[in-house]
Amino acid sequence: MILSPFEWTVAKRYMVPGRSEAFITLVGAISLVAVMLGVAALIIVMSVMNGFRAELLDKIVGLNGHAIVQGYSGKIEDWRDVLEEARETPGVTRASPLIEQPLLASNQGIARGILVRGNEPGDLKRLEENVILGDLSDLQPGERRVAIGARLAENLGARLGSTITIINPQGRSTPFGTVPRQIGYEVVAIIEIGVHQYDELFVVMPIEEAQTLLLMGDAVNNIEIKTEDAETVQTTLDPLAERLRGRASIQTWKQINSALFGALAVERVAMFVVLSIIVLVAVFNILSSLIMLVRAKTRDIAIMRTMGASRKSLIKIFVTTGFVIGALGTGAGVVLGFVFLEFRQGVVRGIEWLLGVNLWDPEVRFLTELPSRTDPAEVIGIVFMALVFSFLATLYPAWKAASTDPVQVLRYE
Repeated sequence: MILSPFEWTVAKRYMVPGRSEAFITLVGAISLVAVMLGVAALIIVMSVMNGFRAELLDKIVGLNGHAIVQGYSGKIEDWRDVLEEARETPGVTRASPLIEQPLLASNQGIARGILVRGNEPGDLKRLEENVILGDLSDLQPGERRVAIGARLAENLGARLGSTITIINPQGRSTPFGTVPRQIGYEVVAIIEIGVHQYDELFVVMPIEEAQTLLLMGDAVNNIEIKTEDAETVQTTLDPLAERLRGRASIQTWKQINSALFGALAVERVAMFVVLSIIVLVAVFNILSSLIMLVRAKTRDIAIMRTMGASRKSLIKIFVTTGFVIGALGTGAGVVLGFVFLEFRQGVVRGIEWLLGVNLWDPEVRFLTELPSRTDPAEVIGIVFMALVFSFLATLYPAWKAASTDPVQVLRYE
């Protein structure tokens, strides 16, 4: 929509009404701020939701791969054959044996539930970036050494060099019953995954050590698989699942964490709808301010009509006036949203300090820090939506202005 110099001059004049229309100016300013806050809220919330899902997926997949092969009896005796079949499956980028078993650990009279995890050397090496104390290279088969999660270390009162006792209820049989198997392990490393539940449970050891602890012989209970694309993991592994039918089952990350990611998807849609309504309500302020402006400028509109201004020119003037307010609010909202996301962690800590509450509890949120991942396409969609709403809000006031009858307005002037 191209404006003539006359139309643009009048539109600029109406964007900032004079002192006699101070209330209209106030409503227009409120409209701009409301659109700004609505757009910023949409960008912030959607980016945080995207970041939460992505970070959670990265950490979960980084530990357990995209899928897990599990034996029907809790063991995979011929795991080397299954491992070879998995590695030969098209689309599979990595496959490795894994032992995971919930057990009990104690230290100085403190007992906690744990998740024992036995890994091969290559898988242990991938955890090196999560080490905050110690060295994973000290984890050697037969040495009775382990790495534990940071929260678990706090809960057990353990530190580097401490000896924790891991208790396996499937111990040896005696005439008096089954005696639980209790073995002491030296803590040589403390790791922090960033997912609270993992940091609170994990005890990592070489796979041979886990086999000895769990009396599994040469068997494993899982095979971890990673594929080229996490979103198409089910399709990629369908041929392998068919070959393993009757021997083992395959669970993808979507199945294992279906409740969590399903809830995230529903919450994401709900938040988008609610915040979109907020933007819509903000745009109604533009509609209100333009209607008041049209009523205040009725005489000016009538004079312009008698001087030759066309209905089309008046429509363009008032559409431009309202649309510029919406566009400025949208632009300011984008800037505010990105500034907030850049300093989000400091903002959260500041609010926590001010109110004296814990806004980001890792036990509830799973992650230790507020994540963010901005989708450019999503931001463009939000901007487009706000601009469309702003444009639509200007149509009725512009039509009312163009419909003004100069004869009726100027009859008694």
